[in-house]
Amino acid sequence: MNIALWIVQGLLAVVFLMAGFMKVSQPREKLAENMAFVEDFSDNNVRLIGILEILAAIGLILPPLTNILPWLAPLAAIGLVLTMIGAAMTHSRRGGEGQMIGTNVVLLLLAAFVAYGRFILAPF
Repeated sequence: MNIALWIVQGLLAVVFLMAGFMKVSQPREKLAENMAFVEDFSDNNVRLIGILEILAAIGLILPPLTNILPWLAPLAAIGLVLTMIGAAMTHSRRGGEGQMIGTNVVLLLLAAFVAYGRFILAPF
């Protein structure tokens, strides 16, 4: 179970590092080409979402890898669950973005698996 959790943590970290860096580093117009939801948020809110995604990605990997506050990993996963709930609600409200809702649900389930796994099944 530990190996499966590490694989999912790594996958989530890569996905959210990439998404977070895109939100932090690219101008709004460039983001809007692939992420239409940015039209509903201010520049600062989009950047904040990106920063939170980066911090969560780091929190999934770095604390358990260094054995410094490893309990932060499942908390980071819970943060991603909450982020994906918000993302799914945003895409639902916008309408016509059903594919994105599916992606949000898959990422939510993976993050929930990590949270449950690291709190219950194979804690650090």
